[in-house]
Amino acid sequence: MVEIVEYEGVIQIKLSRELDGKPLYWVAAYFVDGLLIDTGCDYTAAELVAFLAGKKLDLVVNTHFHEDHVGGNAQIRKHFQAPIYAPPESIPIIGQKPFLYPYQEMVWGYPAPSTAKPLPPFIRTGHHTFDILATPGHSAGHIVLLEKERGWCFSGDIFARENPKFIRPEEDMGETIRSLEKILAAMPAQITLFTSIGRIVENGREALEAYIRYLQELAAKAQGLHKQGRSVEEIIQDIFGGEHLFAQMTDGQYTTENLIRSVLKIPV
Repeated sequence: MVEIVEYEGVIQIKLSRELDGKPLYWVAAYFVDGLLIDTGCDYTAAELVAFLAGKKLDLVVNTHFHEDHVGGNAQIRKHFQAPIYAPPESIPIIGQKPFLYPYQEMVWGYPAPSTAKPLPPFIRTGHHTFDILATPGHSAGHIVLLEKERGWCFSGDIFARENPKFIRPEEDMGETIRSLEKILAAMPAQITLFTSIGRIVENGREALEAYIRYLQELAAKAQGLHKQGRSVEEIIQDIFGGEHLFAQMTDGQYTTENLIRSVLKIPV
């Protein structure tokens, strides 16, 4: 399933596996001035290629190695001459079949192994220059693309929403805060966020600042309860009313427990 949204010269390509005529989970790729940012999942690779047919595709950038961001790489390489670039840490992972949990296989599918080149410090297209900024936190080697003249930030998964209730076990909220602060420092006052979940956030600076405040306040609250002797399970109950349903849906991968354990490590 594909939906197309155009915004100030940027084409958002929303992609999802379809089940009973409904999308399972949207993920967004972006096409601007011959540059494709991320390639969606394996289930939608053919639809992505069909959308790009006849268009001038000059190069592809993966923001990180997760299966919903590199799933179209192999089909892109088969049908186009455009080189694919990725963070150095992601390249070996993209080049082999990953381990997936059942929910990942159902929603996104196994990406075919593909090859990529290491990202340079910046990408220049016909009309734009995109700085590559390392933004770990969501995953090792995660990057964002910044077009400073336009105030555009293609944020991958370092930002999805201002107040997440669950995260993966490998996510580091302290690193995430530092990455968000790096984006704020690098960009002009006005920021537009192009997120991988399909949100285009025009008040991006306010959204990033709100996310940082949320994590800092959550860390302070969780650590205060922890100092009172509350267990992680009790902190989850006190703050969120219990574990999120996503924990069961994702084989214990996306959990509130992961979030609390991570914010307990943030200096406050």
